[in-house]
Amino acid sequence: MTSTPDPRHTLGPTTDPTEAAPARAVRRRHVFYIPGYDPIHPRRYRELYRKEGPEQARISGYEIALEGRQGGDVYGWQVTGRIEGAEVAARVDVLIWSDIVRASMGHGIAATYLQLLRTAWEYIATGALFRLMRLRKGPVIAALYPVGFLLLQLALALGLGWVLGAGVTAAGQGLGLGRAAALPGLVAGAALAVTVLRWFKARDGRLFAYYLMHDYAFSARYRGANPPALEERMAQFRAQIAQALCQDSDEVLVVGHSSGAHLAVSILADLIRAGEVPEDGPQLSFLSLGQVVPMVSFLPRASRLRADLAYLSTRPELYWLDVTAPGDGCAFALCDPVAVTGVAPEGQIHPLVLSAAFTQTLSPERWAALKRRFFRLHFQYLCAFDRPGDYDYFRITAGPQTLAARFAGRAPSQSRITRAVNRYRSTA
Repeated sequence: MTSTPDPRHTLGPTTDPTEAAPARAVRRRHVFYIPGYDPIHPRRYRELYRKEGPEQARISGYEIALEGRQGGDVYGWQVTGRIEGAEVAARVDVLIWSDIVRASMGHGIAATYLQLLRTAWEYIATGALFRLMRLRKGPVIAALYPVGFLLLQLALALGLGWVLGAGVTAAGQGLGLGRAAALPGLVAGAALAVTVLRWFKARDGRLFAYYLMHDYAFSARYRGANPPALEERMAQFRAQIAQALCQDSDEVLVVGHSSGAHLAVSILADLIRAGEVPEDGPQLSFLSLGQVVPMVSFLPRASRLRADLAYLSTRPELYWLDVTAPGDGCAFALCDPVAVTGVAPEGQIHPLVLSAAFTQTLSPERWAALKRRFFRLHFQYLCAFDRPGDYDYFRITAGPQTLAARFAGRAPSQSRITRAVNRYRSTA
């Protein structure tokens, strides 16, 4: 179900948190990038920025340059942008939790299938799966893909094992072994089944079945609550952002992609609750990209996330822009994460929900090349568009306007979904 813009979501004079002070020009920006559930070293994000930034600059007629940063405890890079007649220096830090992701993925084949049963049961028994389908079918299909494909792998492995086992047994009986022929048949069949399963697992870098299964199981294991190791890491991230807010940047921009978006919600809510946003400090901005918040907020024990969503949606200390695209089958496109979770308070002013409109901002040729590459499209928000519209990741991260100034006066997408469909709405 979709709805048209309403006054709560139109950032006008009475609701825009940036109206309290004149828009400032940005000369120095500190960007914190929070990845989604990703076990790979964060250099992939640096190389993506290095490749896509200059390409977008070439298309859009500005300049952008990246330099690696040596030493220090935080992985990141420096960016210089010459955009819209101004030069901007940006520091980009990646807030790393890939070690926690890798630890959660350290399971064998049998343990992964046990995860499959537990995760499927969690989403089905709680009714979350069916309610999520009322929002967007794409991310639900993406969630069902690892379940279906892993079961298909298991069926194929068992089927081939049974055929070989039956053949070996029949051959043994033909040699006069009688019932004793069943044992070598069983061993041969089991060995082939295990070999087939291992073959599939070794190729999961292209199939993504195990990877996605671990991703969904990570949230389902604690029924929507954060595991202790992640909560500890999020507290460290909050401290890093708080420190940046006491330095001389003009804007501190937090970017949360995919699962990183809901981590950012809780981190920023904690930051503001603790009074760590100085009144005379940098503009605090939050950009959520390709968010999958409902996959977590619809689970029974996600009360912490639901409370943080409700709290953050009313706070004037920051500006929150949420960008998704219907062409991204892995995201809950144009779903207001606060409203669909069922915790939208009366005074909600965030987020502004906009579409990256892949079918319009990518040429027909580029769209045709990408539209079936579902996981690549989930990262398109961080890449160049050959027919760019208002959304431009590189202007946002290296341009001279704050996020609030760049999107001032914009109404939300008319196709955004605000209907509350979540069964679990406790914020206790």
